[in-house]
This record gives sequence, structure tokens and C-alpha cells, in this order.
Amino acid sequence: MGWALPLLRVVCLCSLLAVARPARPANVSIGALFTFDSVIGRSARAAIDLAVADVNRDARVLRGTHLSLVAQDTKCSGFVGTIQALQLMEKKVVAVVGPQSSGIAHVVSHVVNELHVPLLSFAATDPALASAQYPYFVRAARGDDSSQMAAVADIVTYYGWREVTVIYVDNDYGRGGVDALGDALEAQRAKVSFKAPFPPDADQAAIADLLVRVTMMESRVCVVHVNPDSGLAVFAAARSLGMMASGYVWIATDWLAAALDSTRPPNPRAMSLVQGVVTLRQHTPDSGAKTSLTSRFAAAQLNRTATLNAFGLAAYDAVWMAARAIDEFLEDGGNVTFSVDPRLQQEVNGSSTLRLDTLRVFDQGEQLLQKVMLANFTGVTGGVRFSADGRSLADPAYEVLNVGGTGVRRVGYWSNHSHLSVAAPTPLRIKTNSSQQQQEQRLYSVIWPGETTSPPRGWVFPNNGRPLRIGVPYRTTQKQFVSKDSGPDGASGYCIDVFKAAVALLPYPVPVSFILFGDGVKNPSYSDLVNKVANNVFDAAVGDVSIVTNRTRVVDFTQPYVESGLVIVSPVKEKSSNAWAFLKPFTLGMWAVTGAFFLFVGAVVWILEHRFNPEFRGSPREQLVTIFWFSFSTMFFAHRRTL
Repeated sequence: MGWALPLLRVVCLCSLLAVARPARPANVSIGALFTFDSVIGRSARAAIDLAVADVNRDARVLRGTHLSLVAQDTKCSGFVGTIQALQLMEKKVVAVVGPQSSGIAHVVSHVVNELHVPLLSFAATDPALASAQYPYFVRAARGDDSSQMAAVADIVTYYGWREVTVIYVDNDYGRGGVDALGDALEAQRAKVSFKAPFPPDADQAAIADLLVRVTMMESRVCVVHVNPDSGLAVFAAARSLGMMASGYVWIATDWLAAALDSTRPPNPRAMSLVQGVVTLRQHTPDSGAKTSLTSRFAAAQLNRTATLNAFGLAAYDAVWMAARAIDEFLEDGGNVTFSVDPRLQQEVNGSSTLRLDTLRVFDQGEQLLQKVMLANFTGVTGGVRFSADGRSLADPAYEVLNVGGTGVRRVGYWSNHSHLSVAAPTPLRIKTNSSQQQQEQRLYSVIWPGETTSPPRGWVFPNNGRPLRIGVPYRTTQKQFVSKDSGPDGASGYCIDVFKAAVALLPYPVPVSFILFGDGVKNPSYSDLVNKVANNVFDAAVGDVSIVTNRTRVVDFTQPYVESGLVIVSPVKEKSSNAWAFLKPFTLGMWAVTGAFFLFVGAVVWILEHRFNPEFRGSPREQLVTIFWFSFSTMFFAHRRTL
């Protein structure tokens, strides 16, 4: 019986521990906050209901505690969403799944910060929500618009485009995405050349007016970042304006994939509007759990055509994330209690008639938030764990889709560590061969708008742009270089021909307008012409402008294409067959002067030689003949001393 006493002590210690640990509550409530009647909401609502049922059915989670759901409809309104969030907090929920809107998430985050309730959003992708201002906001989605816009920037760079036009809804979601796109493009040495925002409640006419301005821009690469419920109106207006034809590039963020995935079969009218569009979809690897959930979702819809999209899958995992965190919180001895916020109580005791006294602070909200951030399980969207910064799920990845015919075709993937690839992304902890990864930096062929397979050039000269103003000196001499012309250009000459040949080598059109500088009576001042270029009166100058030091201080010159020096410019004439052509270089007077000099030389030689040289003597006639003979012989004989 020596072992009886130690055993009794162990049993008593266990009993004391059991007494010290608070009993699990019979029921724990979580909230759901989203727009029920929306593309994302219809998918998320059924997925959240299925998730709550699965949690309560699984004996390994919560273990005796029933999970209740309180859902509130935000009706896609910031004001209504705020009211619904306050009403939701009256129900003493310990966590909230949602909202789907970034704008509503900004407002509701202030509420949950005050009441210490974790907010698990499955669709609010504004990067600004990840700031320290919203500590209780948890992004239960795989990545935000920063990663999504990095994927868009990689696609733009992959095809060699340098400028894009972004069309977006003018709210927190749209503006946050555009800012992220600008940063991502700047890192790739590209840029957003034109921003086209429209109000959230814009009608078809307002969108069409906006797209007319887009058609006047240079860039033909359009990125569309709007809401899934109203985004197809953009493509409807674009189609009516002829902007879905060859030459345009349309890249839509993941809202389009969510809209197309929300109905089965796809809506034929919607498919006809987005032919040739490239879009993104949050990548969720195939698994048995995903297949089972999809089939159960379809069965729960009965005769309805709604299907499960990527946001619905994220909402399902968000419920499981909350349930697992609650389970670990309770397992560690946590207790669910609520208390009155003294600041809210002061408002109630004042003149306010709002029912703020019904709101309670979740005392253990911070502890539950820490458990949420430690999530590490495999859900229907893949591995669920947070990144190092703890602001969103790790390993964001997207599928690159091309809309064509009656469906969509996957042309590649994007992830934050492999970027564009035709192979499905693998977790970062799984190392891949670097050379193989380099070879996979590509996409399959895309069918662009207008049913073309060649990547569009991506730009045209803008309709609202003005031609380059080219200053041309109006010369009165040396017109072969540059002169006035009666043709459509208004100028001609060698310099004009060289300029036109250089412009023709550019891979894009450059319309120019030649403007004569000078009155045509006298040669203009070239220094004044250069100064007009420096002062933006002319965009450039073309002509025989000398490169001198003081001019190089104010303008840039091209490399000289004519070597300077002493040159003669003369018109080319046909070669003459006249035997006396050698006489043409000298005039008659020049020949007379030359002959006189020869006679003068002969006379001088005779004066010096006739007294000593017998060959220069004789009769006057003979001496005169000798002088003429000696003078003319110098043209044909080389007189030299005989050695």
C-alpha cells in the first residue's frame, strides 16, 4: 500500500487543476459582416454557414462549446456598415469575419479597436489596412493589393510595356490599389501615365465619358481595378466605344475572376464583354477538402446558379481560423468576459440618446488576437499561416487567366517568390532548382482583344497631343542644306532629309510640324534660333547649325553628320566630252595673264643670258624667236641642270 499515498496526491493535484481552470462556455458567438446581395457576399454567406456547421460537427475543435454566428448585412454602404457593426457588437461577439469592403473595413476597424474584437477580413485588400493604426484588423486573405499589383507590374514588364492607364473606382479600395500599382511599376521602370477614377455610383454615361478621355491618351494598356458588382459596366462602355478591338490591352484585377466564377455556367453576355481580357485569380491548390466544399456548396444552392469563388474559400478558412484561435484560447484557460467602456459610459450619462451603453469591451480580446496570429493549419485555400510581418497570410499567389470563347484559360501563375511562371507555385520553404526557375519565367500565349495572338504594341500617338514644333532656318544662301518648300512639309533640303530618315527609324510615330524661322530676305540669326529652342518656343531645330561653345550651354546637339572643313558645294552636272574642257577652270583673262607672265620670264632670261650665251645671240628676229620659244617651252619641259 506504499503507492497509495502518492497516487492520492496526484489525483488531488489533478482535481485542484481542474477546479482552477474555468469551465468552457457552452456557447461562443462570432459575427459576420458583409453585403449579402453581392458577388462576394453570395459566395461568402453560404461558405461561412458551411464553415460554422463543420466546426460544430468536428469534435476536435471547441470540444463541447457551440459556435454561434451572428450575421449583419452592410448593404455596400459605409454608413449602414457602421450601424450594423455597432449592432453586431451588442451581441457580445468575440470575433468578426469580414467585412468585404476596404472602405467599411477602415470605419469598422476603429470600432473593434475600441472594443478589442479581432476583425478577420477575407476580402478587404487595401494595403493601408495593414498599418499599426488598426491592430485588431487581421487580413484573412492571401495577400493584399500590394502583391496583386506586383503581379500586374510583372505582366506589364513581361510584354515590354512602359506606361499604363488605370481605370478605378474612386474609394479607399480603388485609391489604395492604384498607389500600390504605381509603386510596383516604378520598381520596374514603368509608370501609370493616366489615372481615370469614377465615383462608386457612376452610371453608364459617366463611365463612357471617362473612357472617351482614355481613348485620347497614348497608352493602350488599361488596368481595371473596380468592384465585382459594377465592373462589367466598364467593359460594356468600352465595347460600345470600340475599345475592345485589336491594339488594346485590358488587364483586370481579381474582381473579374470572382464575378465570372460566381455563376455556372458563365453568363454569355458577360463573357462577350471581356473577350481577350487578362485577369488574376487568387490561387488555391486543388485538394480533397476544396473539392468536397465545392460540391456541398453547389448542393446547398439547390436551383440557384451561384458558385463558390476565391473569396468564398477565404471566408470559409477565416471561420476556421477564428474557431481554432478560440479553441486554443479556451484550452489555455481563457475566460470570455465583457466589461463596460468608461468612455462610452460617460457619453451615455451625457446628452447622447444613442444606445452606447449596450456596447461591451471584450476583456480577453488581445489574448485571442495573439492566438489568431499564430494560425498554422491547412485549409481549403492551402496552408494558412501569417507572414513575418503578421499583417496577411504568407505566400500570396495568383493565377493568370485569359478570357476567351465561353470560358477562361490559365496562361500562368504568379507568386511573391517565383513571379511569373507556367508551373504552379510551391511554398517558399520548398527549394527549387534556380536554372529551372529561370526557364519558367514565362507565360503561355494569350489571345488579345480582336482575337490576335501577337502582343499589342501598347501605345498610339495621343489624339490630344500636338506635333513637335521644329524650327527651320529660312536661308537665302546655300539652299541645298535647308530651304523653304511649297510641299506639305513647308521645308526641304539635305538637313530635312536626314531628320526624316532618323525619325523613320523610331519604333513609334512622331508627327512634326516644320516652322520657318526668318524672313527670307537675309539669313536668320542661328543664335536666336537656338535660344528659341532653349525657351521652348520650338521643340527642336533642324538645319546647318554650327556647334559652338555658348550654344552647347543651353541646348543639346546631335552628333555631326557632315564633317566640317573647307568644302565646296556645287551642283552635279553631266561630264563634258569637249577636248578643250581643260580650259574651263580658268577664264580668258586668267589665261592671258598666265601667257604674259611666261613672256615676262622669257624676256628676263634673255636679258641675263644674251651677253654670255651664244644661243641667245643673232639677228633681232632670231633673238625674239628664242625668247618666245624659251617662254612656251617651260610649259612642256622640266628645266634642270645636267649632272
